[in-house]
Amino acid sequence: MAVTAAPASPVLSRRCVMAGIGAGLALPALSWLSQSVQAAQLDELVLYGPPAGPSIVLAGAVASGALTPFAGKADFKVWRNPDEMRAGLTSGTMGALVLPVQVAANLYNRGMKLKLLNIMTKGLLYIVSDDTGIDSLPALKGRKLAVPFRNDMPDLVLLRLLAHYGMTPGTDIVIENAGSPIEAMQMLIAGRVDAVLAPEPACTAAIIMGKLAGKDMRRVIDVQTVWGEVTGKEPVLPQAGLALTDALVAAAPELANGLQAVLEEAAARVNADPENAAKIAAPSLDFPEPVLAASIATSKLVAERAGQARPAIEAMLSMLADSDPAIIGGHLPDDGFYL
Repeated sequence: MAVTAAPASPVLSRRCVMAGIGAGLALPALSWLSQSVQAAQLDELVLYGPPAGPSIVLAGAVASGALTPFAGKADFKVWRNPDEMRAGLTSGTMGALVLPVQVAANLYNRGMKLKLLNIMTKGLLYIVSDDTGIDSLPALKGRKLAVPFRNDMPDLVLLRLLAHYGMTPGTDIVIENAGSPIEAMQMLIAGRVDAVLAPEPACTAAIIMGKLAGKDMRRVIDVQTVWGEVTGKEPVLPQAGLALTDALVAAAPELANGLQAVLEEAAARVNADPENAAKIAAPSLDFPEPVLAASIATSKLVAERAGQARPAIEAMLSMLADSDPAIIGGHLPDDGFYL
């Protein structure tokens, strides 16, 4: 199933430009660059993201104003559920969006004209509970676990891990599907389930709200750690990344490299100053600033180029598709998937 990586292409990033200026880059070259960027500038660029950690980086990137060379207007919007995200891709209204890497691979293999620019987290899934007896997946036997987004990334990861331990949903564990991470968290606080599997910042929200309700909620299982134990590889889940449609790439050829540089800088700022990042992102997300700020430390936010992360991506996709290749569209995506 393995495929070879595409050769790296030269990159003219914002960092290269600034380094050139510092070294006294000739004015004619700067003039050429300005004309090139101006010719490819979009009227508007909207970055779409989920109600989860990577969107904090997207919000920071837009607020920084660093996207001005690539679009007259830049904005960030949240997609609320996977159906809305897929509809946006199909209709062509979403050209730049963070989505589960497994979904991107599946759509690409089924003919969707998109490419993966990067990964934006190395894993932000946790199981939260106030039950001190839950400290491993086998300890969930006989319990009720809330999981958002049936048949999407959290659910698929859980099913693969349960299979490793010989556990069958409905027999060994009761899975209560929720329509969103927030709904799953509310089910836990209300005592309708024993634990919840969710991405950050929903896990942090559950812990903080649990304290207000007199419950000692904790991250009892780090799903990334369990994934590493099961696979024998690094405890890394490159579960979400930014994809660009082929139409957007064709409309603005310079955008991919420039956007990647902006997101790398935004991710660094978010991790270095969680409080300010939370202040920027809170108006767009369904979480208050203290929750967002506290969640960043456990969200493993990055902006790592997809080609560089390819070994981890392929390891994850191969594991998820072990029992059902249709999950990723039948096979690992080829070189054309990596932008």
